[in-house]
Amino acid sequence: MSANPHDLIIAPVLSEKALSGIADSRYVFYVKPGSNRVAVRKAVEQVFGVNVVKVNLLRVRGKYKTMGRFTGKTADRLKAVVTLRAGQRIEQLDGLT
Repeated sequence: MSANPHDLIIAPVLSEKALSGIADSRYVFYVKPGSNRVAVRKAVEQVFGVNVVKVNLLRVRGKYKTMGRFTGKTADRLKAVVTLRAGQRIEQLDGLT
């Protein structure tokens, strides 16, 4: 995997369902495809300075899009649902709720 943990985490997921999990110390991120649970755990702990209890990975398949007579496919993505130790929060993402 990548040596830099900042390269592994692409962006937080800002859906309504993902934001509702922040109250339970559960954060959702898009991560680099091909990442594993251990790498995601270490990256989140290093970047945000928190203790990770559990990591679940979800593969999000890309959608097929049509524009006129041309068809294409959006990229496949990997989502990580990261559960932190009870009472811990990521301060950078606190203002989203």
